[in-house]
Amino acid sequence: MTDTRLQAVHIVGGGLAGSEAAWQVAARGIPVVLHEMRPLRATAAHKTDALAELVCSNSFRSDDKEHNAVGLLHEEMRRLGSLIMRTANANQVPAGGALAVDREGFAAAVTAALTAHPLIEIRREEVAGLPPQDWDNVIIATGPLTSPALAEAIAQRTGADALAFFDAIAPIVHRDSIDMSVAWFQSRYDKEGPGGSGADYINCPLTREQYHAFVDALVAGDKVAFHDWEASTPYFDGCLPIEVMAERGRETLRHGPMKPFGLTNPHAPEVKPYAIVQLRQDNKLGTLFNMVGFQTKLKHGEQTRIFRTIPGLEKAEFARLGGLHRNTFLDSPKLLDGTLRLSVEPRLRFAGQITGCEGYVESAAIGLLAGRFAAAERLSEAIVAPPPTTAHGALLAHITGGHVETIDAGPRSYQPMNVNFGLFPPLAHAVKGEAGRRLRGPEKALAKKRALTTRALIDLERWLAGGHHAAAALASEASGQRGQLLKCARRTLALSGARRRAAAE
Repeated sequence: MTDTRLQAVHIVGGGLAGSEAAWQVAARGIPVVLHEMRPLRATAAHKTDALAELVCSNSFRSDDKEHNAVGLLHEEMRRLGSLIMRTANANQVPAGGALAVDREGFAAAVTAALTAHPLIEIRREEVAGLPPQDWDNVIIATGPLTSPALAEAIAQRTGADALAFFDAIAPIVHRDSIDMSVAWFQSRYDKEGPGGSGADYINCPLTREQYHAFVDALVAGDKVAFHDWEASTPYFDGCLPIEVMAERGRETLRHGPMKPFGLTNPHAPEVKPYAIVQLRQDNKLGTLFNMVGFQTKLKHGEQTRIFRTIPGLEKAEFARLGGLHRNTFLDSPKLLDGTLRLSVEPRLRFAGQITGCEGYVESAAIGLLAGRFAAAERLSEAIVAPPPTTAHGALLAHITGGHVETIDAGPRSYQPMNVNFGLFPPLAHAVKGEAGRRLRGPEKALAKKRALTTRALIDLERWLAGGHHAAAALASEASGQRGQLLKCARRTLALSGARRRAAAE
């Protein structure tokens, strides 16, 4: 009888996620076959045949592990034996507080490490369709430029309508940065959607003057140009950039995503807003709200400047800014289980950007987890995900079920996301200064971030040192916290809706 522990894990895609997954599997003593179609089949963005080629920026963003979620992810990956982070450290170039790398040296070093590993075989070939049935443990990490044949096969297997399109991303705002003395909770006409209470949106009102100034700013704002390889791909249905809608007429937005109808401002019931910006809850924790219909090609600095002119968002902190670009990703919360396996075909596991994470480091981190999960499965070990209080666990939880589906009709609402503190379960207690001193402003924000990162690294070490039982206990505890928070949020929304209806009567 064949010893299943000696059968190879097949990994499709040699980008950051696939390279990290291969390293993690091989580190457990399991053979790996890494399939990379370049140079046999080129993509529109890659320039070389190197593994882990960086096709855009050479920056892995902030390396601050105390105050930045991606910096925390860096640190966690280092502690988890990441090849990508080890190689990035060795090929670092000056970039202030960011971790930037010599892109050619970085890719060459990753390629050399994987090529030299005795348990890793690299096959330069395209996997044109779903992997053969005798590949019983597969990680698909083909990224946003998945080959058309494989993308079509995945779409047919998952029942998705399409995978390659212009991905319309609306900005996401941290809930606690919205000024609720200006904004209010209400659904249009108090309509209750699935799982809703009739007060499911945060509404920000604009006067006529504010609306017209906003439209002028959108039209004049500096936009990001499409890449050459994006230019021939049409916009996804119903997802025009907000500035394109503004260019079609000054009143277009008032009769589209900014329509004020069916809403009453409880702060000034006698005043009818000329336009409304609505934000919809984006995650089950209730910490993030997305700006409905605000997909955009404005540059990030312009988005921050212009969107902070909206009443109630003057001090908005953005977990993610908007964008439109060609992408290939799964509706992961519906299609993947908690260990990144395709529910309808569990032999297939997905990693990297195709799962709906955004960014180099996030892609590699999900590759790291997929590799560890695949190795544990091959060794018949129990698989326990990292606690959601860690950066890895928070990102995984978002991908596999932390997202809240839209309550109204329209294109699917799950969108790619960078790691950010809005994905983490809230702290059990408010942060305090020395001798219990109450903190305010920037001091409070920094202290909260330090508390989140400290908790994350403690829980990561417990998970690593304590084994499955400790991890399971932490995950259960965090899940209970999320459940309590969600119940409280729903109760608050229901009460606010009841009070508003009573006042109206």
